Amino acid sequence: MRTNPAVLCVALLLSGCAALTQITDIGSQIAVSTGYLSEDQAASVRKSSQALEKAFTDITPEQEYYIGRAVGAGIVTSYRPFNAPDANLYVNKVGQSLARVSDLPETFGGYHFLILDSDEINAFAAPGGLIFVSRGLIRCCPDEDALAAVLAHEIGHVQAKHGLQAIKKSRITDALTIIGTEGARSFGGAELASLTSAFEGSISDVTATLVNSGYSRSFEYEADRIAVDLLARIGYDPAAMRVMLEQMQQRLTPDSGGFGRTHPAPADRLKQLTSLPDVRRVHQRVAARQPRFTSALGRI
Repeated sequence: MRTNPAVLCVALLLSGCAALTQITDIGSQIAVSTGYLSEDQAASVRKSSQALEKAFTDITPEQEYYIGRAVGAGIVTSYRPFNAPDANLYVNKVGQSLARVSDLPETFGGYHFLILDSDEINAFAAPGGLIFVSRGLIRCCPDEDALAAVLAHEIGHVQAKHGLQAIKKSRITDALTIIGTEGARSFGGAELASLTSAFEGSISDVTATLVNSGYSRSFEYEADRIAVDLLARIGYDPAAMRVMLEQMQQRLTPDSGGFGRTHPAPADRLKQLTSLPDVRRVHQRVAARQPRFTSALGRI
């Protein structure tokens, strides 16, 4: 009884990563001996399995940095950076302070924060620590504590590596799609090359899709919880997260882009926050923060 190559490939997927290369070698040898695959096709199968195995390998900090750069390049082609050095310096100081107390205080290329010259209420956290915040979102922040809440939320995405998780899923999904499409016919060199290219294609295209569609609700709620913890660690008021979301809720309209398209509704996020004791507790605000916030961002 002959084994369909599509079934063989699916079996390889289900077998897991540990023995993937060994199983591929054995399976391709059987396929060649039974006449289902030529030697060239078997070599393509082995190459495809190596690409698949690569997708399941943890991305290194250096690779994460270059992925983040690709994402950042895509963002600044769609959103113009805000040309205000003092404002950007101030946002970086607040962001760097928060990053230092996070569970991921250092990345390969370091954390970098940039204001986007857009009225859209939005922010992006690219893998590796590139964080972008729009002028529209900053306007939802009445003080430095609220700004810190925004930045801490984006740092939460980086710390939890939400971007990388989404990228891996996208790459694996592409491969499964090709297998499902080609499963009804015999795999040839062209189809196997397409399967391989699913893992060797442009990371920037995948991450651009991620940014446009937004993170999952569970990722957003997790980033909120991380943000509240960071605010408490460094001495900002964790309740500022609630204040910022309330401001956002007032400013967002049903047809809004940005957060309105890519994030859960502020009301839903506020409900999640009510379970966190730090958000309910009254904290003492530091008076010196307001003058520097107004000086740096008062004309945003």
